[in-house]
Amino acid sequence: MDKNQLFIERREQGDYAVRKPDSERASAVFRTQAEAIAWAKGHNPKATPMIERVRITRNGHPDKWRT
Repeated sequence: MDKNQLFIERREQGDYAVRKPDSERASAVFRTQAEAIAWAKGHNPKATPMIERVRITRNGHPDKWRT
């Protein structure tokens, strides 16, 4: 897995964590998903962050990822 990859995950508290692969702690935590996405893109412009879906859609489940 690319070491520069970033994941944006919703936490149980309702906020959003930006994490690197296989990390135990978040690199940053934000109140909204949009803030987390903006930080991830600014922190590493070359990487495309993987974003956890936070709503159930007809085609997916909350545990799916999008770019």
